[in-house]
Amino acid sequence: MSNLRICIYCGSSRQCDPAYLRAAACLGRELARHAATIVYGGGAVGSMGALADSALAEGGKVVGIIPGFMNQLEWGHKGITELCIVSDMHERKRLMLQDAHAVVALPGGSGTFDELLEAISLKRLAVFLGPIVLLNTQSYFDHLLLALDRCVSERFMDPRHKSMWSVVKEPEEVWPAIQSAPPWHSSSITFAGV
Repeated sequence: MSNLRICIYCGSSRQCDPAYLRAAACLGRELARHAATIVYGGGAVGSMGALADSALAEGGKVVGIIPGFMNQLEWGHKGITELCIVSDMHERKRLMLQDAHAVVALPGGSGTFDELLEAISLKRLAVFLGPIVLLNTQSYFDHLLLALDRCVSERFMDPRHKSMWSVVKEPEEVWPAIQSAPPWHSSSITFAGV
């Protein structure tokens, strides 16, 4: 068992393919079974809600971090272990990643891409050193991965940066991917610039 704090980036769409909601729910159960604390954006619907509800049903600990304006719109999940209300999106992102042992990105919208790319950038700069796992349900992240490959091939990133993240197809593969991620050290700052 673990006491790992896992930061999850995912969407809140009610209209996406139900396959994404099923994957989020499965991941919530898996992480709860490993006694990991889930830290996520605090939402009650979409993949966010599916993730939180399934983890809670399995006895897991779920911490949501949500800006005050979103909570006023009643977007916050009222049944999670802890809901932290913060001043803005920047504070939300900072606190979600703070003290996280790993990041997992599920399919989502522009906010999910923003959070994921910030985590990758911070890992490149050796500010965040933990595993980053993309749950590539229905090949959702394929185009992003091609763009990141292009960053490397066009020499905007070092080839070593491609080991900063790993990609899995199924929720059950996330925990093993976190456990087997190659170490990333503060010395990586030496090749942050290309």
